[in-house]
Amino acid sequence: MGDHDTVLVRLRAALRADDPWTALYALHLLSTDRPGTLAGAVEELYRSDTDRTAFRPYLSWLLRSLGEPGEAVLLRLLATPELSGDDRRDLLRTAVVHGLRLPAELLRTYAQDAPASGGVNAGTGGSPAPELVDAMGLSGDPSFAPLLGALLEDPAAPRGRAALALGRLGARAWTAPIAGRLSEVTGLDHTAFTVALDLMGDPAAVPHLLRWLAESGEERVYDVHHALVRLTGRDPLLPERADGTAYAAAVRAAWADGRTERAPAVVRDLVVESGARARFSVDEGAGRIRVTFDPPSPGSSWPRWDRSLTFDRKPLYGVGSLCDTCELGLTLLGWPDGEPARIAARMRERLADLDRLDTALLAEWSPVLGELETGHYRALLLDLPLERVAEPARSWWYRRAAARAEADGEDGDRPEYDRPEDYWPGVAHFQLTAPVPGGRVPFTYGALLPSQPPEALDPAAVARHAAAVAAGERPAAVVLGWIDDRYVEAQHEERWLVGAILDGHHRLAAYAAAGVPARVLLLARVGEGSGADGGLEGLAEVAAVYGCAAGGPEAGEVP
Repeated sequence: MGDHDTVLVRLRAALRADDPWTALYALHLLSTDRPGTLAGAVEELYRSDTDRTAFRPYLSWLLRSLGEPGEAVLLRLLATPELSGDDRRDLLRTAVVHGLRLPAELLRTYAQDAPASGGVNAGTGGSPAPELVDAMGLSGDPSFAPLLGALLEDPAAPRGRAALALGRLGARAWTAPIAGRLSEVTGLDHTAFTVALDLMGDPAAVPHLLRWLAESGEERVYDVHHALVRLTGRDPLLPERADGTAYAAAVRAAWADGRTERAPAVVRDLVVESGARARFSVDEGAGRIRVTFDPPSPGSSWPRWDRSLTFDRKPLYGVGSLCDTCELGLTLLGWPDGEPARIAARMRERLADLDRLDTALLAEWSPVLGELETGHYRALLLDLPLERVAEPARSWWYRRAAARAEADGEDGDRPEYDRPEDYWPGVAHFQLTAPVPGGRVPFTYGALLPSQPPEALDPAAVARHAAAVAAGERPAAVVLGWIDDRYVEAQHEERWLVGAILDGHHRLAAYAAAGVPARVLLLARVGEGSGADGGLEGLAEVAAVYGCAAGGPEAGEVP
């Protein structure tokens, strides 16, 4: 980007474009090397009465996307006394969505000066506006806790946000008041109260939750069960397909004895359906590797939305929301402190040339399987045609949109601002060479993502596995995966086989280099409690196409 005047001209041109959002996004991409220059131009326009009135939403979005330079501008603008109440509310909302910790004194000044039109202000004895409640929770200042706690009693106040703010502050004096008022709130407020207890991490909430579980309506049972699992560490097994009344009854039965200590993990209900397919359940799983909800995003009306694949509670990949009309996207968040392969290492001797599953083998692996999250699983022995992809433009994460356009009879061209790297999960990975053929859903993609840095691979180890593959051996990798179904923009059915590699990075690299289908032991958790099929159809289709031929059906069984 050029100097301040040049950037200012470009910014004004983007704001006046027929499609300002597209033009601003392109301008933002051009400014990645000098975000401070663009932030300065945004600040100049925001301080202009005419420009601010015309372009406030666009300017706020830019500030939120410009990192530290944008944060500095937000702080300066919020401290400007002559800005109107509407402007300050807009800036405060932007700061909250950005997760910015604002000075406590600035928030107190805002509370005193905020006009009633944006929510009754604290200075006149009413409830503070929702964005101020969120900002107080992000401030880290415990002096706001009494004000936030008082809001719990007011049905007209943003009670769910107040509870979340107290949770973010870790104000455990308010654990019992939040838990004790669960019967007073419904819907998203009820979810927010239970998530606040998750954030608080205070075991004092557990007796309240157990009492409320026995009394609550079935629509609130999931929230309470989730909070109990998080606060106690106990994760009892529930029926695989139960929903509604049956699910609520199963949850109540699981906690009816009041036991809160986690029992040792048990692998049960192990059934080998063929040499390439088996199922089992994990009760009281250690959950060292699991998909879990992220802490709520500041400013969001949804207390539970985004999820992450975690290892020992440290996020590995962002998985996104459960929204079935949104695109699935994974994002590398950081490598685990302990290598996940250490869990699967106890299986490694039997993985050297694995050609079928049997009951004795899975029973031998029970200590490893018990490290997984509680739930019902399918084990599939697959031969997957994989390629290693290190260029964003070659990844299915990007190419899928072009495939959808082609299916709709469009030319598949992508706009210039639609960059492959915006879809990239952040790391080189393995993917199916083509969508899964013959499935009900037109496009079923597959991606296996690493759990350790690809640059850590030992070329000598890859070469050893390549030699074994060339000699006809089929060493297996272990992947924890699932089927993800979407109806993107309520127009396009799309399905993904997604997996995190627990063990076998070198083996998969050798297979991909040789162009030989990779032997993969897929451990896939299937749904419970929500009435969803847990991806059973997708897993059956994957098994039908890629099931290991050497591990074919047992005598007398139908494949």
